[in-house]
Amino acid sequence: MSPILIVEDNERNLKLVRDVLQAKGYATLEAGTAEEGLELARTRSPGLILMDIHLPGMSGIEALKALRAEAATSAIPVIAITASVMKENVREVMAAGFDALIEKPIDVRGFLDKVRGIVGEGAR
Repeated sequence: MSPILIVEDNERNLKLVRDVLQAKGYATLEAGTAEEGLELARTRSPGLILMDIHLPGMSGIEALKALRAEAATSAIPVIAITASVMKENVREVMAAGFDALIEKPIDVRGFLDKVRGIVGEGAR
């Protein structure tokens, strides 16, 4: 199974997502910026990308546009992770073309259900 790429600049949020996924048997890759995430997506072909929206430099929405513009990464499912859950923010994120949205703080059960819905069960 391909790894799941987590693009998150907040170390606490990154650790939570990584630990939950690894506990369920998923392999993970990590990036602290959109630019690092794009490079890992190009070189490692993850099965799913979990993308924070508010990143230093390039935003998650801009990174999604870059992923969709490249043949090698255009089909990778991308779930937005954001604390900006006002209706207009959610509409903007989903209109950008994300496959799903996960709200912060993360509800672990709902989070895992969305991941499983896209990539299936973990390695166990």
